[in-house]
Amino acid sequence: MSLWLLLVIIAQFILAAVALIDKYIVSSKTVVLRPFTYTFWISILSSGSVLVFLFGWVPLPVDGIHIPSFANIQGLTITTFALALTAGYTFFTALLSMFTALKHADASDVVPVVGAMNALFTFVLGYYFFEATLPRNFFIGMLLLVIGTVLTSSLRFNRQTMLSVFHAGIMFGLHYVVLKQLFLETNFDTGFFWSRMAIVFIALSMLLIPYYYNKVMVRTRRAKKRDGALLIGNKILGGLASIMMLMAVNLVDKSLISLPQALGGLQYLFLLSFSVCCGRYIAKDWGENVSTRDIIQKAVSIPLIVLGFFLLFL
Repeated sequence: MSLWLLLVIIAQFILAAVALIDKYIVSSKTVVLRPFTYTFWISILSSGSVLVFLFGWVPLPVDGIHIPSFANIQGLTITTFALALTAGYTFFTALLSMFTALKHADASDVVPVVGAMNALFTFVLGYYFFEATLPRNFFIGMLLLVIGTVLTSSLRFNRQTMLSVFHAGIMFGLHYVVLKQLFLETNFDTGFFWSRMAIVFIALSMLLIPYYYNKVMVRTRRAKKRDGALLIGNKILGGLASIMMLMAVNLVDKSLISLPQALGGLQYLFLLSFSVCCGRYIAKDWGENVSTRDIIQKAVSIPLIVLGFFLLFL
C-alpha cells in the first residue's frame, strides 16, 4: 500500500473519531459543555494553529511548499478585513449549527450530510465567483449527493435538525469560497493568519452579548478537568488528521492529486461501520441509533453520499 494512501485512511479514521467525540461532548449528560460553549472554545483554540508561524524559518525540501512565516503577513486593507471577518463568521456559525445538529442526531447521519452540502455549495459558489470548471462527473456526483442527503434528512432529522445541518453545510461552503478569495487578494500566509484571528474575534465578540456571556461562563465554571481534556485532545486529533492529509497531498503523484480529497468519503464509511458494529453497546452515551430500520437507512444513504463525493473530486 502506498504511504500517501495509508495516511489518508488513518486521517479519515481519526476524523471519524473526532466527529464521535464532538457528538459525545455536546450531548452527553456527563459533560457540561453544550453546542455554543463548545463552539466558543473550539474557535478560541483555533488561534493555536498560528504557532506554526514561529517555524517559518525552517526550509522544506519540497518546491512550492513552505511553512507559513510572520514575514509574509501583509497588513489589513478594507477588503482583506471584510473577507477575513466573513471567513471567521461563517466558520463560527457553521460549527455552531453542526454541533447543534449533533446534539439531536447521530454523528453518522449529520457529518455525511454536512459534508455533502458543503461540497455542493463550494462547487456551485466556486463556479459562480471564480468561473471554475466543473468536474466531468459533476452532475452524476451531485445527483447521488442529493439523493443520499434527501434520504437522510427526510427520514432521520426533525425540522430543527434539518435546518441546522443545511445551514452548517452552506456556511462551510461560503467559508471556503471566501477563504479562497482572501488567498487570491493577499497570499496563503496572510489569509491563513487573519482568518484565524477573525475566528477568535468573532468568538470573543459574542461575550459582549449578556445572554451568550452568561452561557459561556456558567458552562465553563461547571466544566470538569476531564471536559477540558476532551476538548483539547479532540482539537489535537483534528489537527493531526489535517497534517496527515497535507502530507498525503504532498506525497501523491501530481496525476492523482485529487484522490486524497476524493477519499474523504472514507470518514463517512468509518462512521457507518462504527454505528453498525458498536452503536448498540454505547448508544446511551454516543447517540448512535441501531434499530434494523436505522441500519438499513444508513447502509443505503451513506454509500450514495460517499460515491457522489468520490465522483465530485475525482
